[in-house]
Formats: sequence, C-alpha cells, structure tokens
Amino acid sequence: MEYSCVQLTDLPDEILITIFKKLANIEVLYSIVGVNKRLNKIAYDFVFTNNLALLMSTSDGFVYSLHDPILDRFCLHILPEIHQKIKWLELESQSMEHILLATNYPNLCGISLYNIEPEKAIDLFTEVLDLCLIVEGRKIFVDGNDLKMNIINHMPRLNKFIFNIRSWNCFYNEINFPSNENIQNTFKDFKDKQIICCTDYFPKEKKSQCHIYSYPYKVKHYDNITNNFPGGTFKYVRKVSLFDEHPFEHEFFLQIAQSFPLMKYLSITNQKRQINNQFKKSMNLSIIKYPHLKYLCLVDTCIDYHEQFLLDIKTCLPLDVSARMDYKLVKKVTRNFRRNTTR
Repeated sequence: MEYSCVQLTDLPDEILITIFKKLANIEVLYSIVGVNKRLNKIAYDFVFTNNLALLMSTSDGFVYSLHDPILDRFCLHILPEIHQKIKWLELESQSMEHILLATNYPNLCGISLYNIEPEKAIDLFTEVLDLCLIVEGRKIFVDGNDLKMNIINHMPRLNKFIFNIRSWNCFYNEINFPSNENIQNTFKDFKDKQIICCTDYFPKEKKSQCHIYSYPYKVKHYDNITNNFPGGTFKYVRKVSLFDEHPFEHEFFLQIAQSFPLMKYLSITNQKRQINNQFKKSMNLSIIKYPHLKYLCLVDTCIDYHEQFLLDIKTCLPLDVSARMDYKLVKKVTRNFRRNTTR
C-alpha cells in the first residue's frame, strides 16, 4: 500500500479556515502570521480578527497577561496590520495600556476589561461612549454606589455601559452590606440596560459577595451562583460554578439547566444535605437534562449531590460527560455499582 504525505499548505483555504476555527483567534494570529502570504491572508480574515482576547486565563477563572514575547509581537507587528478589522478587545489591567497605545482602532465597538481598578478606568476612558467593564475583585467590595460614584459619574459622555463585577469582603453580620434593593435604586436612571444584583452573606466563612452586572450577560463564565440566583437566560455562558452554605434542591438545578442551555462545565461546592430529598423520592420529579455538558465536578459535595446527578429519575447526562466525584460516595449511591436507576 502506498502512502502520500499531505502538507498543511496543500489543503484548500476553506478547510484551513475550518481547522483554524478550533483555535483561539490569538493562537491563529501568533502561529501563522508571517509564514507566507497565503496564510497571512487567512489569518487576517474577519473571522480571526474581529474579536481578540489578548490575555491568558486559567480553568478556575483567573486572568493574567500574555507573556512578554507574545505581547510584544502583537503590539509591534500583528495589531498594526489588523487594527482596522478589530471590533472587540478583551484586555486585562497589566497589559491593557500597552495594547491600546500600540495602534489606532478606528472600528472598535467595545472593550471587556478584567481586573481593572476604578481609578485606572477613569484615567483611560473619560471620553469613552461605550464601555464594557469586567472585575473579579478578590480583596475589594464594589457595590452600586461605588460603581456610580467612582466610575460612571466621571464619564459624562457614556451612553452604553456593559459590566460584570463580582467582589468579596469580610463582614461579621448581614447588617453592614448593601441590599439588592439599594443597589437597584442606584441605577434607576440608567436607561436601556437591565441591572441585576445579587448580594450573599456566608455566616460560616464570615464573608459576603456582591455580583452586579448588566443584562443581557455576555461573559462566558458565571461563578459562585447561590440560591439567591435571580434567573434569566445566559446563552453565552459555557462554564458555571455553584456555591452556598444552604442546600441546593432539585428545583434549583432545574433552574440552572434552563438558564444555561449551552453549559459545558459545571462545578458544585456544597456540603449541606438536601432538605426535601427524602420526601421527594416518592414523587414524580422533572428529569433535568444537560445536553451540552462535558465536565462535571462534585468533589466538594455531600452524598445528596452525587445522587442528584447519578439517578436517572432526576438527571439525564450526555454519554460522553467527564465527571470528578468521591469514589466512596459513588459506590454508596450506586449500591456497589448494581443499582438500576444509576446504570
């Protein structure tokens, strides 16, 4: 039998574009720009240049800057070549200024900003008309008053504001942090955008979190969802994590599945036993479907949540889902892997 060797450049442009779509846009640009004129033409296609996430992110949601050699190549060579085609940039605070000053962006429609301090946003975007702000605050607590007084009031020309801000702080009781109603009232004069706010207090950890965002929500992840989740449809979200010191009941998981129809990654942290679990074993429950789920993590959960996802009378999972679970709990729920409802 004779074998033929096919080079990448032997493939037609349509197939190459299909292959390259499997990669992130910055991977395509960094890898093939400068190889030859044909690959340059493909890399400069609108598909790979209209939206650039010039940052790195970890599986647990941390965002950090591109490595210096990669960042320098983009700022010195790639961005000046494609600057007219870029419509959206995703940036983080450390490299943001370097990227924005590398060239002009005449057709830029929006920017997503990660981990930026309010003062830096004010300095850079005082004359901005449209702004997308994303903050994952680990050490600061940002509520609606902070957002309006420290950012919005300093941007007199702002007429469109897309934002997603999550912050944490230590509070020893619920009295000291703002209510959802107070934060909603802060934005009562903000038109054309629905403002959603969730504040949660965790007495065991003596911490509180505030998550405030504009809706529709366009970020690809939604973290630390609690029983206080307000609902909605999040068609852009692929990665979801759940956390609470109160139990998640079956109806809550039904709401999650409906709100995140394209969810691929689900992680749950909850050690509280379900209150209605024993009572509902005798009832006909709605079977919850997760048609696009690829990864499920239940390591930091009690037995009820292993049962929630292993029993076919409660949940229907795709055949190719990858799951991380506690082996002892799985063995117990499945009755040594012989239980029919967990087959």
